[in-house]
Amino acid sequence: MHGLLKDKVVVVAGYGYGLGASLAEQAALQGAQLVISARTEEKLETAAKELRAHRVGVLCVPCDFDHEDAGEVLAARTLETYGQVDVLLNNAFRMPPMDPLTKVAPHKIQKSIATNVIAPLRLASAFADGLSATNGSIVMINSAVLWQSQPEFAAYKLTKGAMLHMSESLATELGPRGIRVNSLAPSWIYEDINKAYFDVLAEEAGVTHQDIYDEKAAATDLRRLATPDEVANAALLLASPLASAVTGVCLDVSCGEFHR
Repeated sequence: MHGLLKDKVVVVAGYGYGLGASLAEQAALQGAQLVISARTEEKLETAAKELRAHRVGVLCVPCDFDHEDAGEVLAARTLETYGQVDVLLNNAFRMPPMDPLTKVAPHKIQKSIATNVIAPLRLASAFADGLSATNGSIVMINSAVLWQSQPEFAAYKLTKGAMLHMSESLATELGPRGIRVNSLAPSWIYEDINKAYFDVLAEEAGVTHQDIYDEKAAATDLRRLATPDEVANAALLLASPLASAVTGVCLDVSCGEFHR
């Protein structure tokens, strides 16, 4: 189903390898004009060359989302270039230490809160006027860590839990302005970072990479893990006109690991 986002302007805030790249590519395949943003300009320009092969416009805006004015800069550049904005995909995140809450220094969690919660809030605020003009949509890329309780993921869950509640409140606040706000909660995404992590787990356990994959996949109804493109397409579904009456929800993309 192509052309779902034709003539729409989609901002990928937090472009990166894996899911960030898939969000941008799948949006391009749906006909969207793109804005991609991350810290490294060289990475953005390299990605833009590939994305333009889909015959869409690509604006690169280097930003550090921990900076207070980053959202305003990104929104201004988007509107200056395209004159509109239709979709904001919040994909920037910082992984906190994988330690139990009582063992991790609070200031190390604060850095992740700044990226995972405060930065998306600033972006939503900066883009609100532009999105209101187009009855636009915000999709917060969250995580199925929301539904887990392992001690090593506790700090991560803390930041993503705050992000979820913020998103729900934004849906209520921005809804009267015609803006939909939804969240996406993928579980394990089978991409390079997690593939490398599975290698580490396999080495520690004295088993194979496939053994680790099978262990994670066994917890899902489909007995497999989602690909980056599958997760990206779920995000774009929420952003698209097909979900025009959907706001304030958190959609699991876990191949059936969780039923929420």
